[in-house]
Amino acid sequence: MSKRHPNLLAWQWRHYASQHRHPTNLLLHLIAVPLFLLSLILLLIGLWHLRFVPLALGSIGLIASLALQAHGHRLEQQPAEPFASKSDALKRLLLEQCVTFPRFLFSGAWWRAWRQRRRH
Repeated sequence: MSKRHPNLLAWQWRHYASQHRHPTNLLLHLIAVPLFLLSLILLLIGLWHLRFVPLALGSIGLIASLALQAHGHRLEQQPAEPFASKSDALKRLLLEQCVTFPRFLFSGAWWRAWRQRRRH
């Protein structure tokens, strides 16, 4: 999948909890990831039907979502590994939004991180 990380999902999951501990970052992800997913759907609908409004709203939503997450990540003590390329950024961002964060949330790891927030 990636020259740098052959099993990108496993690599991302292995580091995810340690890079998502700050309470503000945890809350921002609860808002930003659903915004990203809805915006991605809007963008795809806009592309499919060649409609300006969903394209514009989807683009604005994606940018806002990524900006919120970037702000949250700056609060973390352990930063994420920098992107190696545009392709690496695209793969990692899509996997985080569509797979890794939902897994983090629904596995209970988000809640464990939230409960431990006072210890950091």
